[in-house]
Amino acid sequence: MLKHILRKIRLISNARKEPYLLFYRLLGFYPDQIDYYHLALRHKSASITTADGQDLSNERLEFLGDAVLSSVITDILYHRFQNSQEGFLTNTRSKIINRESLNHLAIQLGLDKHIKASKYLNYHANSNIHGNALEAMMGAIYLDLGYRKCKQFVEQKLLNIIDLEELSLQEVNYKSKVIEWCQKNKLTAEFTLIKEDIAKANKHTFTTQLSIAGTVISTSQGANKKESQQNVSRIAYHYLESNPGIFDNKKAQNIKNNDL
Repeated sequence: MLKHILRKIRLISNARKEPYLLFYRLLGFYPDQIDYYHLALRHKSASITTADGQDLSNERLEFLGDAVLSSVITDILYHRFQNSQEGFLTNTRSKIINRESLNHLAIQLGLDKHIKASKYLNYHANSNIHGNALEAMMGAIYLDLGYRKCKQFVEQKLLNIIDLEELSLQEVNYKSKVIEWCQKNKLTAEFTLIKEDIAKANKHTFTTQLSIAGTVISTSQGANKKESQQNVSRIAYHYLESNPGIFDNKKAQNIKNNDL
């Protein structure tokens, strides 16, 4: 009780002070432990080295915020779409928390204007810097004010930027996204139908395997070839997003061979 009273006194006294006012404009509430929020906006290219040699940046907060944001979005979708199946919920969540969407949300919030990064940073090679900062901000909110405030922030700020109902109806062509990613990185993608099962009532199940640069990335099923390729591409796309450097050696080799 005393802790809660002291916190309210701090918030009142800091309400008109910068940078508390800045974060209020960005997030819609006043921080308590403001250092978390400053750290959330610090890219690793502008990390601070502590007296004990530790480099401080927003990477750890990003790791935490990624899990928190996924949990909050899952919670909201589960209760918002009570009659929807798991596949629909998974796809809708993916549309919200993919890199492109998070970058857009971060820019709409205005986080991009306050990220601290080296002036020599290659933004083309660090194209997800804005979305990563948003995830780090979620980590900061969680550590400072807990899960309930994270959920309130998502509902009141993020879901005011995107139309959840409209987004849930949009179809993402993951196969095209994977092919575009491979073309951009000078790698080959190969879809292989490895199995076709026929059950009762002539119900078909197709199993497709996706290989990139000769490496099997994902395997999935569908009621037809197109659906199985879409499902296997969705798994692969999210894997590639989470592991952006997985083919760096092969990309370098391809570029070298093309120069010969």
